[in-house]
Amino acid sequence: MTVLQPEPWLRGPVQGIPTLLQPAAHAFLLALEDVELAVSGVAANQLWLAPGGAASLGFHLLHLTGSTDRLLTYARGEALSQEQRAALTAEKALTPPYPPLDQLLIDWRSTVERALRQLAATPETTLNESRLVGRAQLPSTVLGLLFHAAEHAQRHAGQIITTAKIVRGIGLSSATS
Repeated sequence: MTVLQPEPWLRGPVQGIPTLLQPAAHAFLLALEDVELAVSGVAANQLWLAPGGAASLGFHLLHLTGSTDRLLTYARGEALSQEQRAALTAEKALTPPYPPLDQLLIDWRSTVERALRQLAATPETTLNESRLVGRAQLPSTVLGLLFHAAEHAQRHAGQIITTAKIVRGIGLSSATS
């Protein structure tokens, strides 16, 4: 019998994370766990299916990693690097060869680990500091960006859960993108 552990927010504080950033840490951890469970056993030919025109699991994983990285960059008050801009362009174009599931999961785990390190290193006294987002330099704050990064991760985790159920329900012999 498998004993399921409670969701991260019910396991107590994440060590090293400031009190006001605990909800973001819990959301990142839950998104990581949910995504890993949802895509477990997804076949390579299911990963890039776009059922009914919906975004594929592969796209969601790629976007989840890239968008989290970009939002965390803005939260630090930094501009996107050339590598981040190139990744964004590639994410939008989404052309073969597509990364395999194991690489997408490695990248997502690494992104969550970096997010947790950034949360741990963020002084609560900086949470209301202004930050500018994107080329349009739209206004936000450190807290706004960290919160949005966490809730955005949750949003895509939910889409991954649903899409994984759908692609598993599609017969592999008739599956097309």
